[in-house]
Amino acid sequence: MDIKTASSLHRLRLVSAPEAVSFLLLLVCSVLKRTTDFNAVPVMGAIHGVLFILYVLFWLDAWNKTKWSFGAAALYFVLSVLPFGGFVAERKLKREAEDAVIASRARREGVVNA
Repeated sequence: MDIKTASSLHRLRLVSAPEAVSFLLLLVCSVLKRTTDFNAVPVMGAIHGVLFILYVLFWLDAWNKTKWSFGAAALYFVLSVLPFGGFVAERKLKREAEDAVIASRARREGVVNA
């Protein structure tokens, strides 16, 4: 894995957890808006919107650089719109990056010819 691919995966990982947290907070704010006088939906909606746009941009970049299959790319997108999905995406991306580093070291040391 080259440095550009690794950094695109890293950027996607960095934004996936905050995007998931902002989505959950937006859901909580929506419930509070309906049940109390507390209305933080406009602020939380804007924060979540920015993080979601960043996630989609970084997802497109990672898809382009990693050459994921359509199914893998679709999975990461679907995870972005599910509650707690961003946490699952972050864990999968971390595992994928670690596997790529291990494979790269093995190739460099001549253990495998991949």
